[in-house]
Amino acid sequence: MIYALTVLATFCVMEFMAWFMHKFIMHGFMWYFHEDHHQPIPKLFGFFERNDIFFLIFAVPSWLCIMLGMMYGNYISVSIGAGIAVYGFAYFLVHEVFIHRRMSWFKNSDNVYLRAIRKAHKVHHKHLGKEDGECFGMLIVPLKYFREARESMRQKQKA
Repeated sequence: MIYALTVLATFCVMEFMAWFMHKFIMHGFMWYFHEDHHQPIPKLFGFFERNDIFFLIFAVPSWLCIMLGMMYGNYISVSIGAGIAVYGFAYFLVHEVFIHRRMSWFKNSDNVYLRAIRKAHKVHHKHLGKEDGECFGMLIVPLKYFREARESMRQKQKA
């Protein structure tokens, strides 16, 4: 039970860690790698962005926690690594697949929560530079976007 709770707690902490990294690192001194996610710069090999390097930045600690935890029998470490990995998978599905449509899955997904996430991300991307950004999180978004999404769904149902 403690290991499952550790995975869950790590997953939740990762949302705040990702927010911090996005706001202060990606939109800070590592903007060079994140810039092509905001601006139309040619992709590497036609698919990858320089921004994809952040996958490795988050994957390496996950891998190390899992590997070293398994080697030394420290299953709390394994659970932390697993929580990071689960968050990474959620990030991939929500950000890369659902929001940016880098793969054609989830095209018919339509509910208040998903609309709020898309709107918050759209607001984030309206800023092409590294300054003046907003909405740096992925899974937790400001309540105003839930209200807008709920109203949009009501309007859609009336039509």
